[in-house]
Amino acid sequence: MIHVSATPVLALRGVSKRFGAVQALTDVELEIHPGEVVALVGDNGAGKSTLVKTIAGVHPIDEGVIEWKGRKVRIDKPHDSQDLGIATVYQDLALCDNLDVVANLFLGSELRRAGVINEVAMEKRAQQLLDTLSIRIPSVRIPVASLSGGQRQVVAIARALVGDPEVVILDEPTAALGVEQTAQVLDLVERLRERGLGVILISHNMADVKAVADQVAVLRLGRNNGVFPVRTTSHEQIIAAITGATDNAVTRRQARTTEAGR
Repeated sequence: MIHVSATPVLALRGVSKRFGAVQALTDVELEIHPGEVVALVGDNGAGKSTLVKTIAGVHPIDEGVIEWKGRKVRIDKPHDSQDLGIATVYQDLALCDNLDVVANLFLGSELRRAGVINEVAMEKRAQQLLDTLSIRIPSVRIPVASLSGGQRQVVAIARALVGDPEVVILDEPTAALGVEQTAQVLDLVERLRERGLGVILISHNMADVKAVADQVAVLRLGRNNGVFPVRTTSHEQIIAAITGATDNAVTRRQARTTEAGR
């Protein structure tokens, strides 16, 4: 994998976030480069959702710096994040079942001509977008309610791309999907990388992470607990970082067995 530039498109430097007495994130560092998929993993309560919401502008950070292409930026609300070029696809998708694919893709950002919604232009752009991403659905005019889970997920990702973002955050995109549908979504993630986008993939599924991620960033109790290159890191090493075994149970056990062997 070749980085387009040494400067990350998005970087978190020493980011912390509190909710009242609860310290949700402490001194978190994260870098996303163009054309790179970074998997964000960790146990429930590790701070993954909070971290994503700080980048998406839902929870402004308390301390630290967010950088966009090397310059410091403020992300205080979702619009700030979107205006920079960050798109977030949440787990609940927020698609409108009764509307067709075209209407869902352009919801809130409809194309207009002389003040009137331009259905023809939207349909054409929708078809082009789905084609470039190799997304196969029966028709862009069928209601979203009639799509499979995998198709719904790829439509939600396609919708995030309507505004030409440079970073896409995917929150558990394969959580409720079967094998074939999961493959469809992972294929799309690879196409996002090929297009030079930076992707943050939140996932509990290590097989998915191994399949498409370049780097795995582990959060534990709201702090960084390692960034690992996927190709050269074992499943066990990542699990150990997630559970915290790296600095307690495993090392203690190794120390015991070494002493016993003396």
